[in-house]
Amino acid sequence: MERLHLLGVALGLACLAGLNLYLTVFVTGLAINQHWIVLSPQFASLQPLGNPFVITVAGVLYFLEFFADKIPWIDTAWDVVHTVIRPIGGALLAIQVLGHSSATMDVLVVLLAGSTSLLTHTAKAASRLAANSSPEPFSNIGLSLGEDAAVLGGLALIHFNPLLALAVFGAALAAFLYFVPKVMRLMRAKIYLTFSKLNFPAQLEPSDRLPIELPTRLAEAFSKQNVLAETIAWAVPCISGRGRRIPPNLFGALVATNEEPQKLVFVARKRGRGFSQTIDLEGSVVIHEPKFLSDNIVILPMAGKGPRYLFQLPRSRAAIVERLVGYLRERTNAPVSALAEETTAVTRL
Repeated sequence: MERLHLLGVALGLACLAGLNLYLTVFVTGLAINQHWIVLSPQFASLQPLGNPFVITVAGVLYFLEFFADKIPWIDTAWDVVHTVIRPIGGALLAIQVLGHSSATMDVLVVLLAGSTSLLTHTAKAASRLAANSSPEPFSNIGLSLGEDAAVLGGLALIHFNPLLALAVFGAALAAFLYFVPKVMRLMRAKIYLTFSKLNFPAQLEPSDRLPIELPTRLAEAFSKQNVLAETIAWAVPCISGRGRRIPPNLFGALVATNEEPQKLVFVARKRGRGFSQTIDLEGSVVIHEPKFLSDNIVILPMAGKGPRYLFQLPRSRAAIVERLVGYLRERTNAPVSALAEETTAVTRL
């Protein structure tokens, strides 16, 4: 039972360090220094955290993080810097809890605690990337205050019931591991859109031609779906947004064919396998939705019932999005026979 209590405190502190290392050390040290908590003999190794010098350094660093963590994009830069610092700090806290243990136990705890801190840090960083899609600062402030409250509540739970804390943190980490593929896709999409916005100039003039070449990695997925051997009218690389039938943050392409002018196909790779979804444009409304990081194509059912689709392109490709939205609107309004003739004409330009 004593070992379980030690493990609960060690992994609990490591988990909270992944959210906010400095607040975890500052509050724990201050509680020890001011005798708000009395350390039992098995946790006597945490006594150095109550040193005034440790408390001062942690307090100053938390003061800096308190403000940096609430400013859009500054918080992401801060998280990048702390990708190494938080896991190392979490591992050191866990070792400090164990005190004088065997070398084998130290290695195991370092690996386990470091991984725990890295997981919580990744979850925190991913939520900030998602929040930074909108330039308003209120979501960042709310997330930061929520994380600080989670750290304080977690420390209280560790103090009063280490076993319950171990169970709660274990359940939270298991849930996060379940969503890891989605989290990683989200981070990849946001990083790509951010990099594109910062590094590529916008195309101000709309292009007369839409791209017709499908990337090699997507050609196989399209060929499996394309059983009628339809010919490609255009294929525009994009990232899927949140919708009912298409998972978000898939890097793929929106494909139109000459033979089916009122249908689109989204093709992508999902977990190493081809993914495709046919989109019926009949009775739909197509909207150009400019956002902070991307220009979005939104396809909505006109009657209000049916699937909603959203596709994201970098802001540097706003002119292509404008051209594409106009073309799709023509497809949704024109008769099928006229659309087929117009599509053939476009591909010959």
